[in-house]
Amino acid sequence: MKFIVALQNKMDALKAQALGCLKKKEGQNTIEYVLMLVVVVGVAGLAGVAIQKFFPDLFEQVKAKISGKMESM
Repeated sequence: MKFIVALQNKMDALKAQALGCLKKKEGQNTIEYVLMLVVVVGVAGLAGVAIQKFFPDLFEQVKAKISGKMESM
């Protein structure tokens, strides 16, 4: 009987240790990095659209300067 109780206690200890390993979360995983990347790209895209909406002449001037330099080469 003592053997069965000792075995049961050992199994409970191993089970608790295994569950502790599963619950342990250290650092960031891939999903969190992907979500951060999506947020950064989204904010950059929205900023580009907002700048283009409020400063349309700026984009045309830059485009003209680039085209002019390319044609002169």
